[in-house]
Amino acid sequence: MNNDNPFHQWIRLEQPRLGTKVVSATDDFFGPKERLIDVPEPVWIEDKYDDNGKWMDGWESRRKRVEGYDHCIIQLGIPGVIRGFDVNTRFFTGNYAPAASIDVCTSDADLPGEDAGWSSLLSRRDLKGDASNYFAVETETLATHLRLNIYPDGGVARLRIFGEVRPDESLFTPGETVDLISMRNGGRALCCSDEHYGSMHNMNLPDLGTYMGDGWETARRRGPGNDWAVFELGKPGVVEALEIDTAYFKGNYPDRAEVRAAMVTDSHDIAGQSENWPVILPESKLQMDESRTFSDLPEIGPVSHVRLNIFPDGGISRFRVRGKVS
Repeated sequence: MNNDNPFHQWIRLEQPRLGTKVVSATDDFFGPKERLIDVPEPVWIEDKYDDNGKWMDGWESRRKRVEGYDHCIIQLGIPGVIRGFDVNTRFFTGNYAPAASIDVCTSDADLPGEDAGWSSLLSRRDLKGDASNYFAVETETLATHLRLNIYPDGGVARLRIFGEVRPDESLFTPGETVDLISMRNGGRALCCSDEHYGSMHNMNLPDLGTYMGDGWETARRRGPGNDWAVFELGKPGVVEALEIDTAYFKGNYPDRAEVRAAMVTDSHDIAGQSENWPVILPESKLQMDESRTFSDLPEIGPVSHVRLNIFPDGGISRFRVRGKVS
């Protein structure tokens, strides 16, 4: 896992599985605009060419021979507040975009026009070729669309958009049971003990896992202790059931799991705090490649955070916390 990402604690809003789409581009002659938000990391394939030239794993416009600059527009699948970007130019060397800026707007249209109230979120910044270019932003503006401007032309392998989901309040019908930590409902993983093989952010994706690498998996633990992950619920609620899914994990699933939960008012040292939260699921056996639901839980009232402990290590595909918003 990449530990150099300064925004790893935030959700990647650009994921197509959340419904995000690249809806337009001024030019994508050499590399289709859709590749800009592909989930896999960019790759280089030596001597691979197509009808327009060298095949590149990203969005790439042709060499501009007139005034102006290129841009593309991304429609987020779920509205969010953005905390940072990686304008990634991996494998683009003599053909990368030398500078970029990003605008945002909030619109009900699939493709907003110039009258959509676009505002600058990231001013024009220089980029490095064949590199991750990380930029932090400070805003509380809810964005539904982004416009990536490149000056004047060239290639960007991936645009990673890090932030938090701000779901539509209509999703939370009073008295209805929902998945309180689903990414679609605003839940997110905050921290964990280890992510050697798979990201903690995979566990609360709204869809089912598709293969073993699509979950959270830790390295083999050789010392004492156990692995764990802490989540913030999208909305505080009363937990009614827990679902722990080990799909595709067979020789490497955790032997047991425990869940703790609490209403948190001070998030300082959340990892340390969580060690002593009330237990809502005592250590329980898990099985390989199976989804298990635990519904006979103690009543501790509304909670805002949960901690998943696995013993001693291993992989979890998905984790669901079902309950009613308080």
